[in-house]
Amino acid sequence: MDRSSPGEETGEVGGEGRGSDLRIVSDPLSGREVIFAPGRARRPGSYGALLEPAAPDEAEVCPFCEGRERETPPELFALGGSDDREPDTPGWKVRVVPNLYPAFERQQVVIHTPTHARSLGEIPDNQLALLAAAWAEVAERAWAQGFDHLFAFINEGKAAGASRPHSHSQLIWLDGLPPEIAAEAPRLRQGSCALCALLDGLDPTLKLAERKVGESTVSLAVSPTGRAPYELLIAPSEHLPDAFGCTELLAAALALAAEGVRRLNAIEGPSPFNIWLHNFQRDGHWHLELLPRLNVFAGIELGAGIFVNTLEPKAAAARLRG
Repeated sequence: MDRSSPGEETGEVGGEGRGSDLRIVSDPLSGREVIFAPGRARRPGSYGALLEPAAPDEAEVCPFCEGRERETPPELFALGGSDDREPDTPGWKVRVVPNLYPAFERQQVVIHTPTHARSLGEIPDNQLALLAAAWAEVAERAWAQGFDHLFAFINEGKAAGASRPHSHSQLIWLDGLPPEIAAEAPRLRQGSCALCALLDGLDPTLKLAERKVGESTVSLAVSPTGRAPYELLIAPSEHLPDAFGCTELLAAALALAAEGVRRLNAIEGPSPFNIWLHNFQRDGHWHLELLPRLNVFAGIELGAGIFVNTLEPKAAAARLRG
């Protein structure tokens, strides 16, 4: 099969049943194979998942909202409150509690806002700065107790695995790099970093926005090798391994992720998505990946590890810029 580098167009991919609009790329970060097949967007049920509409009494019964602190496990800590605030009482801005149904030894929930917000895109930058600080605080606690990795992620919408509509993230303490990040690590080492090369050679039409923090820059771009329509990549231009070591840069990245969510929702409607942080304590290039869940990964993606994307990155970027 013909393959192209990220963003490089190929001609017709020959063979029985293959159309002239197919383009095959290899993701330089993970090595996964992605087939861009715009023609498949015309098939029935291609994609169109949306966030579930709010239930009539959703905000009135939400256990993550301020005033219902006793309905969650006892909080581990909270940020943004007064010095004399008692735990599990109102007056907080960001709150961290144990996961009620953990799948890991240490799995925690970070509640992003005391008011009922259904999407990361609704949260202002100053609140996202507190979210970054909360992630960094949990990371420090994990390192102090001998854990080697903190995996941070956000699920939004049932199609993305969220069980609560109130915006929140989860933090999992691990003894080592999880498999996906471990697979990337050799490709993202200083001096031969695939992400540095990707950012240096990125097609300018794929970049949507950037934030400057001192001498550093964090950018939001459509992934040139996205697994699904509108997949986004948020990363610092510098080769930095640990996002938790600079909360200002992490806050800028989260603000760009929220901007990406707003752009996505503006063109597709309220959309489910996953965001995760790939972090490297020693050597690597940290980044956020935002994967919209507008379509369903089926047998070829889950069984063969080959992802079929029906929307070309340039077309996705043009829509998101609009």
